[in-house]
Amino acid sequence: MRFQVVILAAGQGKRMNSDLPKVLHPLAGKSLLGHVVDTARELVSEHICVVHGHGGELVKAALTGDDLAYALQVPQLGTGHALQQALRHLTKAPITLVLYGDVPLVRAATLRTLLEAASKGVAVLTAELADPTGYGRILRNKAGRVTGIVEQKDATAIQRRICEINTGIMALPTAKLALWLPKLQNRNAQKEYYLTDVIALAVKDRLPVVGVKADDAGETEGVNSRVQLARLERVYQQRLAAQLLEAGVTLIDPQRFDQRGTLHCGRDVQIDVNCIFEGAVSLADGVSIGANCVIKDVAIGAGTRIEPFCHLDGAQVGAGCRIGPYARIRPGSHLAAEVHIGNFVEIKASDIGDGSKANHLSYVGDSTVGRNVNIGAGTITCNYDGANKHRTVIEDDVHIGSDVQLVAPVRVARGVTVGAGTTVWKDSPAGGLIINPKSQEHRAGWQRPRKATKAKK
Repeated sequence: MRFQVVILAAGQGKRMNSDLPKVLHPLAGKSLLGHVVDTARELVSEHICVVHGHGGELVKAALTGDDLAYALQVPQLGTGHALQQALRHLTKAPITLVLYGDVPLVRAATLRTLLEAASKGVAVLTAELADPTGYGRILRNKAGRVTGIVEQKDATAIQRRICEINTGIMALPTAKLALWLPKLQNRNAQKEYYLTDVIALAVKDRLPVVGVKADDAGETEGVNSRVQLARLERVYQQRLAAQLLEAGVTLIDPQRFDQRGTLHCGRDVQIDVNCIFEGAVSLADGVSIGANCVIKDVAIGAGTRIEPFCHLDGAQVGAGCRIGPYARIRPGSHLAAEVHIGNFVEIKASDIGDGSKANHLSYVGDSTVGRNVNIGAGTITCNYDGANKHRTVIEDDVHIGSDVQLVAPVRVARGVTVGAGTTVWKDSPAGGLIINPKSQEHRAGWQRPRKATKAKK
């Protein structure tokens, strides 16, 4: 089926109380409009036209693509007026699907049903609400056919009791739409040109109008305030959580889970509470994520355990690793298998070999660490000279004591032991011990300083 999409995204969103255009506010890490555009692309539409207005340049900069066109609506005089601005951007695709930039959760499957219903005329997506206040009502004749849509402010008392509402989403024959749009009038309480008035024109032209009721009214909800945005965030997160649970992932509390990108999980993955997943994250079989972790653009190997309060960003973590608690793995880091990174350890742009450990209070940056290396507590790589970053190389089977400074560029050769408190600034040969000469003395009878005693009054 050939079709195109028009997304209405020109509204200011005054109730958001923000300088950011409403459709660019984020839901699950992606703009509201971004969700709608992605859905349109999932449907494989021929062409997408976004009607923008307030903050138009920001909207155009936020989303780009060869399949996108933009139409400016200034001033905003209603949904029908918005389609009039888009008219010159439309292609010859026989069906035009109208979506809204602030209705982010509508499912592609629902829209496919709507498009199929539009093959013979006009299809309108409706929903049944317990409280339809504020929405346009669907008018049907005795045979159940849609005859029109009346807005809340123009509805009679009897019409306001109708619970089937217009979501605004509809699929229309493009050729007919081009004829109907110039006929719209603004004889209503808002003095606006309503797209819904094309329904009456379709009926007048004896074109079938089909009302397709959404199975889940929640997917048709729009965002007009931060309260509604917060509610939809939880709706969306619960939808994602349900999918993970059905796939066999253990979520300790699905209500305290946030996915802001893509999350691929293997078998027997367990995720504790208050974890945030951003960007593209992959968790292999048997991975365990402790509470209060932030995981962004990370691939984690099978059987790895991430303890609570860890932050991983732009890294690859091998199988069987133990990370944290309170560890930070920064972009460009690659951890091989069986690596242990402990509490208050930071790894940045470094490769850590199989079986190596940094269990306490250390910083390893711009480094290549070999296999079976032990990095003691308080060790740091001094990689920045104030202008440039330099690399530290620690070869296999090195043992580094506590409180060691490795001043890059420097290489510690295979099998070396570095004594506690040592500063290493020269490359070493393999094996042996690196220490800085130190002396220690004991002064017998030495007394600690004491605070002066205040005289009593």
